[in-house]
Amino acid sequence: MRIIAGKHRGTALADLGKGDAGAHLRPTSDRVRESLFNMLTGGRFGSPVAGARVLDLFAGTGALGLEALSRGADRVCFVENGRAGFKLITKNLAKLRAAEAASVLTQDATKLTANPYAPFDLIFLDPPYGKSMGEKALTGARDNGWIAPKALVIWEEASAQLPPPGFTLLEHKTYGAATITLLRAD
Repeated sequence: MRIIAGKHRGTALADLGKGDAGAHLRPTSDRVRESLFNMLTGGRFGSPVAGARVLDLFAGTGALGLEALSRGADRVCFVENGRAGFKLITKNLAKLRAAEAASVLTQDATKLTANPYAPFDLIFLDPPYGKSMGEKALTGARDNGWIAPKALVIWEEASAQLPPPGFTLLEHKTYGAATITLLRAD
């Protein structure tokens, strides 16, 4: 795994090997991240990455949030309750010397409490596939002030997802075993 583009382009991230099934770590592949960020920076959705406040729910290794930082996001808040994921995010932030632009919260993304920060305008949501955790996390984040009005949500699952109340479906894209659902917060 590596950073695809931006100021940290080509930097190898902390090695996970083939993943950690017990910790539900399933990093978004370089190919899917590259396609996703090319779509985001292609102008169709405005300029959602540059200057963004990013919330990375079920952050795992932090690859999505780190890619956003490399491409000009102002701040990223990583939410990951697994020890393995927390260690990888911490290692990756140190490797990129980006700790000052990030917060790492070790809590369950489906049980977020009131947001202590300003709301976020770009949300990455990558829950364990097939566990019905994504909608609960997204709804809780919205209800507790984590998501700004008109925020763009990128939701990765094994299949296309329907938007919960308060979100509008923009489109679905499938990349192998991953389906990206793009939503806009109402």
